[in-house]
Formats: sequence, structure tokens, C-alpha cells
Amino acid sequence: MLRSLLATSGVRSRARHLSAPWERPDGAPPSLRALGELGSPLDAARLVGAWPRLSQVPRGDGHLVVDIPGWRAPELTGAPLRRYLRRLGYDARGWGFGTNTGDPRRDVERLGARVLELVEATGAPASLVGWSLGGVIAREVARRHPDAVRRVITYGTPVTGRAAHRPIEVPLTVVFSRRDGIVSWQACLDHTSPRVEHVEVSSTHIGMGVDPDVWEVVAVRLAVPPPEG
Repeated sequence: MLRSLLATSGVRSRARHLSAPWERPDGAPPSLRALGELGSPLDAARLVGAWPRLSQVPRGDGHLVVDIPGWRAPELTGAPLRRYLRRLGYDARGWGFGTNTGDPRRDVERLGARVLELVEATGAPASLVGWSLGGVIAREVARRHPDAVRRVITYGTPVTGRAAHRPIEVPLTVVFSRRDGIVSWQACLDHTSPRVEHVEVSSTHIGMGVDPDVWEVVAVRLAVPPPEG
């Protein structure tokens, strides 16, 4: 009971690493799960209790991190996470295009060009962090420009595109939740990319952007040194 209370308050993490969650997609989330999205503010409330552990994660090495918002979400929605990452020492920036209006083909093209420009200016590959549709865009940019991308982290992101024919080669962290009332959690699983890991959290879809367990996963993975070669 104490363990559950600490997890609910945010003092302990509810995230867990899954080595082989190979369940196939089963369509849209049940309607009752969608109603659970009304509890999204509770995910943000856990940040207070989680702050001590969030402050103890490894410091960043200063590399560029580009944050991409979800569908119809303004760039401002990622500001709290970016502020946290900057406190850790990362060069965390928004994607630079304001609200994600839902045109992934266009956005993959223009974000890809922007990432290439930023990488040329900084002299090192960038990490991409994307929420929901933002993660779809991040995945496709990494697929097209693997030399410019150090790592991809997505949360609440469905796997779409040409994954079976052209897997993503860069390190990839997929964060998903069985409480997600917008995107079926099974649809988030990547069955083909060779360097993928799956981490389960207990968050609503809308609440993922302010869930401390998601923040901790992002911060810890960003601190992993880039692969050699």
C-alpha cells in the first residue's frame, strides 16, 4: 500500500521497461479509457512529489534536443519539459513551427531541413522528442536523416509509415500507456526497428507531456552516450 501511495504521489516512478511487449494493435481505445483523459491534470500534480528524483538524473552533455508537439497542440505545450531539460544542461528547443496543424508530410520535410541546418551549426547530431503525432514526425525525420539524429524518444505515438520496409536505425525509445484514451497502446509498439526499447508508464495521453515518469525516461535516455561508429 505504501509503494502504491508513493507512486501515486509521484515520489516513486510507475514506469517499467518491457523487453518484448509483442501484442498486436487492436483498434481504437475503449470509450471508457477515453473518458479517463479527464484525469490528465492528476499527471501534472505528480510533478511536485517527483521533483527530488527528477533532480537526481544524470546531467546533460549540452547536445541539441528538438521537441515536437502533438496534433493541434501549440509549441508552448512542450515548454515545461524543455525548461526541465535545459536545467539539466541540454540545448532543448521547440521545433520552430508553432502549432502542429496535422500535416505530417509537410512537417517531415520542413523539420528535416531544420534539423540538418541545426546539426550543421552545432556540429553534432540532435535528439528528437515527440508527443503523439509529433513522434510520428520525429520517427520519419530519423528514418530519412539517420546521420543527423542521435536518438528518438516518442510518447503516445502510433507506429505508421514504412517501418516494415525501412526500420529506424537510430536508438529509439517508445513510451506508451495502457491508460491512453486517444491512441491504442498496442499501436505504439515498434516491431521492426532494431534498436528500439519500450517503456510503459501509467499516464493519460494528454497528461504524458507533464507526467514526471515520462520526463524521467526522457532525461535518462538523453544522457546515454551516442553509439560509436
